[in-house]
Amino acid sequence: MRMKWIAAIALAASLGSLSPALAQGRDSLGAGWREQQDEARQGVQTGRYIPLARVLDIIRQQTPGRQLDAGLEQAGGRAVYRVRWAADGGRRIDYLVDAQSGAILQAEGR
Repeated sequence: MRMKWIAAIALAASLGSLSPALAQGRDSLGAGWREQQDEARQGVQTGRYIPLARVLDIIRQQTPGRQLDAGLEQAGGRAVYRVRWAADGGRRIDYLVDAQSGAILQAEGR
């Protein structure tokens, strides 16, 4: 089921019409992701948030690799994309990216 969700998010993001789930203090891949997804989509459509595809381009410019999963959360009173990224060479990096500006706020890797 998780792979279907990731595939749906990746497809929609590539079309620029859908963003991942908006989680308010919950795991972005949690049980309420369908309802959260509607709220995130509305944020992109109204111009409050940039599309996930643009966020992925920003990350890709800094760190070649691929998206593992992504979600939209609240952190520090603002909406942020949390993107789990597989960097070339196998390193995993968790990015927090401001959903309005696209600025990378944090990158933690293993």
